[in-house]
Amino acid sequence: MRHEPIKLLFFILCLSVFQYACQPKRYPGPLSPEEALKQFTIADGFEISLFAAEPFVKDPVDMAFDEQGNIYVVEMPDYPSEQTPGKSAGCIRFLEDTDGDGRIDKTTTFADSLSEATSIMPWKGGLLVTAAPYILFLKDTTGDHKADLQEVIFSGFFKANSEAQITSLRWGVDNWIYANNRGQDGVITYTRKKGEPLSVRGADFRFRLDRDAFEPETGPGQFGQTLDASGHRYFTENTLHIQQAVIPWRYLHRHPYLESANAVVNISDHDPLMYQVSAAPYWRVERTRRRNELFRQQNMNEEEFAEGHFTGASGGTVYLSDLFPSSFYGNIFTGDVAGNLVHRDVIEMPANSVVSVAGRAAGEKEKEFLSTTDSWFSPVNLHVGPDGSLYVIDMYRQHIETPLSIPEDLQTDMDFFAGADKGRIYRIRPKGKGSPAVDKISLVNSSVEQLVDNLGRDNQWLAIQSHRLLLEKKDSSTTALLYELLASDQPAAAKIRALSLLEGMGRLTTKQLFMALGDASPAVRKHAIILAENMPSMTEAIVAACADSNAEVALQATLSLGNTSSMSVIPHFVQVLQAHGADSWFRLAVCSSETGSSPEMVLAVIESKSIADSVKAAFLQEAGFVTGARNDSGQIAMINSRLQDKRRIVDDKLVRAFNEGLKNGGEKKQHQQNR
Repeated sequence: MRHEPIKLLFFILCLSVFQYACQPKRYPGPLSPEEALKQFTIADGFEISLFAAEPFVKDPVDMAFDEQGNIYVVEMPDYPSEQTPGKSAGCIRFLEDTDGDGRIDKTTTFADSLSEATSIMPWKGGLLVTAAPYILFLKDTTGDHKADLQEVIFSGFFKANSEAQITSLRWGVDNWIYANNRGQDGVITYTRKKGEPLSVRGADFRFRLDRDAFEPETGPGQFGQTLDASGHRYFTENTLHIQQAVIPWRYLHRHPYLESANAVVNISDHDPLMYQVSAAPYWRVERTRRRNELFRQQNMNEEEFAEGHFTGASGGTVYLSDLFPSSFYGNIFTGDVAGNLVHRDVIEMPANSVVSVAGRAAGEKEKEFLSTTDSWFSPVNLHVGPDGSLYVIDMYRQHIETPLSIPEDLQTDMDFFAGADKGRIYRIRPKGKGSPAVDKISLVNSSVEQLVDNLGRDNQWLAIQSHRLLLEKKDSSTTALLYELLASDQPAAAKIRALSLLEGMGRLTTKQLFMALGDASPAVRKHAIILAENMPSMTEAIVAACADSNAEVALQATLSLGNTSSMSVIPHFVQVLQAHGADSWFRLAVCSSETGSSPEMVLAVIESKSIADSVKAAFLQEAGFVTGARNDSGQIAMINSRLQDKRRIVDDKLVRAFNEGLKNGGEKKQHQQNR
């Protein structure tokens, strides 16, 4: 009889195990690389093939081809846990296709124990790496494809959340390297040169190692950033799959008194919808149900969606190469890890606008460029290779989400590391175009003539790597070649790179700038203005450019003119408001400068007979805010005195607009002082 309780307990245990085994699993298991490949639906005319998979890559988050055509991949298997320096499984792998079949079959660990490494970019024979709280430089000096040199370049970046850290290193046409910082607080120290630490709170980041320069940049972007051939900067942020930075940080922070220094715009004309074919996971469906119930209980006019809406956008990448049809040039591809898809945007700049518009392609109005029913497919990043193929970096996880955002009771049957031993990289090409093998293009032995010639290629991998190598070399024989390029009929992108290289080598003169200011391309003219803005001899040319027929050029000239402290620019700002004052970007550009927001400017606008009253009212309210925030009693008294003198001829509406701004600016100043 004494054995009966034991038998009963055993029976109950077996029954429980049986019942658990019979319950349907909430989360499906993984597919093999070959099975996963069969689940894709891709745009007409394209094919997708497997380029790399486990065990050769695991949890890939970024990749790069260096100037030798060598392939590097960053792996982040510790996600989403907080990583310990020296104990992390994060690494960078050197990949090889030894048999030429177009699929990776050999790897070497280039660097290991990398905590929070998320992004890489070639530089001076090595790699720059974002690995919060650092930006590192790693290099193999012995030829064994293993980094034996490691240097901390920057330190102090935010580290607490792996989804909101320094990442997305990208080379700009202006010699600057850009990175997303998600606006996180951090006090940045540059290790190569002594100087004051830099706060990057609320901003992204950019730097130039050839000039020991670094500064905040307009943002914030999250995981995904891309710069086009003209220097426009776009980035992703979870539910916002494509945003544009319209005005750089350095202009909007010339003084701290603007009502709003936000210069980021969601440029999608079709948000928030995406066409998902995979099923939403249980935790997301249940969390969404709970949140919507709470919204209803609190009478909030909000609704959350579990699927079909962008929520995990990442890796936005512009296609600038010559393998795809020409209509794809300049398109931006963005992954969504929650929707298990890759979305394509066609980018256009409307006439008289300074902001791009991202729209769906004609054949993708109700479907995505790439989609799958496999809910493990996690396209965290994309990359355009030397061959012109689009590489899709698939972390391949059951869950891509920080546990911090999921209720604890929903985490009980979730394994956040399911898939940590897996990962895939896919290669997308037009059908029947290109060979399976990845041609290894090396620029190491290229002459400066060949590198300069590459600046005009449609293949932007060639253009970017050649640009970078020329800047690193700073070969004096390059100068004459760049001068010739500027005087030729080369594409605008090549001329912009030539101007940047001449500036980087200290060989840019006013002759080349005047030539560029007369170029047919607005992008070339705009870039010339940026380079000319700190040259006193170019001020008149910048003034003339304020009247450029292209809105982007005129806006840049207005911003650059704001670097001039002389009150002589006020009549030119008045002319800008006359021509473009209805556009808030131009008013912001004027107000962002000390002169453009001065009492003298306020009075000049009030007295102007050429500016429309509606524009006057809008500008005066904005300038009034700046004046109130400055809280300079002398300036306020001066303006009020002049307004009283002209009371009979000044519209009361304009006075009220200025006073409203003055009041709001003063209140904000007082609030900041009380904090």
